[in-house]
Amino acid sequence: MKILTTVKRVTDPNMKIKINADATGVVTDGVEYQMNSFDEYGVEEAIVLKENHGGEVVVVSVGPSAATKELRTAMAMGADRAILVETDEKLDSDAVARVLAEVIRKEEPDIVVMGKQAVDSDRNQAGQLLAAYLDWPQATFAFSLEVADGWATVGREVDGGTSTKRVKLPAVVTADLRLNEPRYASLPGIMKAKRKPLDTMTPDDLGVDVAPKVKVLKYEAPEERAAGEIVEDLDALIGKLRDEARVL
Repeated sequence: MKILTTVKRVTDPNMKIKINADATGVVTDGVEYQMNSFDEYGVEEAIVLKENHGGEVVVVSVGPSAATKELRTAMAMGADRAILVETDEKLDSDAVARVLAEVIRKEEPDIVVMGKQAVDSDRNQAGQLLAAYLDWPQATFAFSLEVADGWATVGREVDGGTSTKRVKLPAVVTADLRLNEPRYASLPGIMKAKRKPLDTMTPDDLGVDVAPKVKVLKYEAPEERAAGEIVEDLDALIGKLRDEARVL
């Protein structure tokens, strides 16, 4: 089977991000980048599917030329080849979904496995939009995935617990944290990744207009967290929760 998975190049979430002077974005000087953490689970699951069923793993990224680093990382983990849709534009989720949809129409994979959201924007939209544009079934927030006889059985994280969904392939599945444990890229894998094919194209090549439908007005830093307070006893704590925090 052919499995397509996606990766996004994001800023390191462990670094402290500063908003630029005109509040239109973040300061990128000296910022480290890495593969979106949820996408690591998607890549790992795609490789597991290939190991269990045979076939090919194709990894796709939509972003700047520097995203080849994250694509090479995915190939070092075990993906067979990569596609970069190169653009320096700031894309909203809808544009990303439409670009991916065109790549998928060309590649015709049996299943798409991608991270449930990107840790930089936390929008959690691209997977659902992609399934809608393809008119494919979808199963989001997956913590388990089994494929057999042209169907995917997906265990899903939902409000209040879990659920199981069975979808006909081809389908879009988005990965949650409990789906697997992503492997580290081995040294032999890193060396092999340098020789694996990486194709580059642009949104124009795919006939996709990436003009954003969502306009970001400005960015604001969250308020500084107030210092905690030590109380003498339980009665004092209850009093503060009732009279000051007003949560009781």
